[in-house]
Amino acid sequence: MTILEAIGTPIGGYAPDFELPGIDNQVHHLSRYLNKFRAVGVISMCNHCPYVELYIDRLKSIQAEFAESGFILIGMNGSNGDHKESFDNMKAFAERYEFNFPYLWDSTQDVTRSFGATKTPMAFLIDKNGIVRYKGQIDDHVHDPASIGENYLRTAIASLFQGQEIHLVETEPVGTSLIWRN
Repeated sequence: MTILEAIGTPIGGYAPDFELPGIDNQVHHLSRYLNKFRAVGVISMCNHCPYVELYIDRLKSIQAEFAESGFILIGMNGSNGDHKESFDNMKAFAERYEFNFPYLWDSTQDVTRSFGATKTPMAFLIDKNGIVRYKGQIDDHVHDPASIGENYLRTAIASLFQGQEIHLVETEPVGTSLIWRN
């Protein structure tokens, strides 16, 4: 186990509040989202990860499906990659894929570490009280979006909104390992 793994927020723990710049040139605060929405999904992502590209349409679909119920999805880039991870490249990436959710930049990686993100993409579902209720994979069919399988994040959101127990609260993320600053 590395020190980074020990820093992460456990299921049932309070999500780290954040104040991060978005590609919309606004500053985004988790606490403000929690005041406005019933649940927040934070996705650790970056511009260079092929797994993120495989999931973009599914993420947009999740946002569209649950938005009217009081859900917002937030993309958070905490990767310390090369020039592909610049703020301008984040804007171009989001524009190219027509994101329907905010995309935030964690340039210090502090929030990403506090959440305990280890890969991109990695999902975190936070309830209206700021409690992490699910973390891990978005679904179990990475390479085939049309296949039938487990839709972990969708199921967790639906369970939360129906006042039901989330049966699978954590899964092992699949994707590209985050690049950390030295």
